[in-house]
Amino acid sequence: MIKNLCCVFLISGIIAIGCKKNSNTCGYSFSNATAPTAEQQKLGDSLTAMGIDATMASQGFYYKVNDPGDGASATSPCSTLAVFYRGGFLDGRGFDSTSSGQPAIFQLWQVIAGWQEALPLIKKSGDITLYIPPSLGYGAKDVVDTAGHVLIPANSNLVFRVVLADVQ
Repeated sequence: MIKNLCCVFLISGIIAIGCKKNSNTCGYSFSNATAPTAEQQKLGDSLTAMGIDATMASQGFYYKVNDPGDGASATSPCSTLAVFYRGGFLDGRGFDSTSSGQPAIFQLWQVIAGWQEALPLIKKSGDITLYIPPSLGYGAKDVVDTAGHVLIPANSNLVFRVVLADVQ
């Protein structure tokens, strides 16, 4: 029960960070956020030290496409996505996942900036690993649960493995 509450909480925490109003159907556009050079460098150095070969996107996150998928892709911030994911830290500790067997469903504009920029890189049934610096994730504030326990410390580099189950 507590794990399910944490999952709901963290999905809610992913939602609505880094978006802005627009005049399209859902009223939002992509964040267009870019990580500061120092964050990009620190994350890149950590990945290199760990022997992880990932591509750096112009926004400052790193990624590895495990399977590009086929079919529809998230071409709009209004795209509705169904994903299976695991979120964690560079040291391998996890903080959230879709462990219930049900995908998380949201519009792309509702998630952290790193996801907004990265998920359009794959198509339906695609699989991507994301390495997100703090400013494209949860930033300089701790993410806490309802009891006040820190789930994600401030300024954390994050790792997400995401499978795009569906795009509408």
